[in-house]
This record gives sequence, structure tokens and C-alpha cells, in this order.
Amino acid sequence: MVNIPSGEVQLRDDRIKKAWVVQVDAFQMAPIPVTKDLYSFMMHQAKWNTKDLKVPVTEVSWRDAVTFCNMFSRYLGFMECYTISDDSEDVVWNKESNGFRLPTEAEWQYACKAGTSGYRYGELETIAWYRENSGGGVQEVMKKEPNAWGLYDMLGNVWEWCWDIYDEDVYGSYRVFRGGSWAEESRGCGASCRRRSHPTFRIDDLGFRLARSV
Repeated sequence: MVNIPSGEVQLRDDRIKKAWVVQVDAFQMAPIPVTKDLYSFMMHQAKWNTKDLKVPVTEVSWRDAVTFCNMFSRYLGFMECYTISDDSEDVVWNKESNGFRLPTEAEWQYACKAGTSGYRYGELETIAWYRENSGGGVQEVMKKEPNAWGLYDMLGNVWEWCWDIYDEDVYGSYRVFRGGSWAEESRGCGASCRRRSHPTFRIDDLGFRLARSV
């Protein structure tokens, strides 16, 4: 895990022409998205070809991701972050926990930008797998340049689930994901680009990355 310093970040929602500033406490972020290797080990799955294990896991829902966070926390002796209801979409985050969790979208964007001020932290070709260079599929992690804080694949390769509800009044329980993917055009691979879907949604260019409070 990479130590991310405290700071602030400006979020925006172009859909409703709104921007707001969020204070971000120091936290930890995984340098890479969760891979098929780690996911299959923790979830006792063996459905993937061994040559593909170093790529980010995909076809995982938001609910799958928070379940993984709890399982990985237990495995390493940390307190679970989430209380997950079996018969509904309700998930409660215990913010006193020291376990693994999904980043908030403010944390995600702040960590992605790593002190830079632009839409991206570097030239797209050198930092990201996207539609023009991915060959039509997810790619092995750490093959592109990291940002200034040592985080790889923050843009491109796979979208990453965040903790936050997108807009409860309009979209109900839909959760945010960030970062663009191997299938995305260049304009979709930027630090402030926001997407959303239902917490049970799964697709082949959407994964997640771990965070921890400190």
C-alpha cells in the first residue's frame, strides 16, 4: 500500500454544472488494481487461464468488491470495514475500521492527480491502456508509467469502483466508478471523469482498487 498525504481536491459533476471541494485525510491506496491472481486466491476461484492472472480482475460488481474487502481484511487480521446485509443493497461502512475498503471518489481523484493540476497526470500513451493501444482487451498491470505517488493504471485499463453513491435522488443506489478503461476513448480517461451503475453491475472493463484508512 502507498501512503497518500492529506490535502484537498475539487470534484465536479458536469451533468448538473456543480463543483465542490473535499478535504482528504491521509490514507493508503494500493499501487495497482486488484488482480485476477489475488481475487481468485481470496475468493477460491480458479476459472481463469494462468497467463491472465496479472491483469486486473473484471466482471466484479460493487457488491463483489466490498465482499472481497472484508474477506481480505479478515485474512490479514484487520477489522472488517463493511457490514453487508444479505437481503438488501444496504452496506454500512465502519469508519473506525483498519481494514481494506474501496476509496471514496474524492480519495480516488486526489490520489490519481498526485499533485498535478491537469486532466491527466501524464501523456496518455505512456500512462494508460485505452481503446487506441489496448488491442481490444485488459492488460497486465504495471506496464505503463505510474503517477508521481507510485500508483499504476489509475487511468485506463479498467474502470475502478468507488464507495460513493452517484446521485441518490436521480439514480438511487447507483455507485461511482472512475478512471477509464481499455475500451474507452481518450476523452474518457481522465482524473475527473465520472461514471455510475447499479451495485450489482458487472462488465469486462470494470474492476476495483483497495484503500485503507490510517
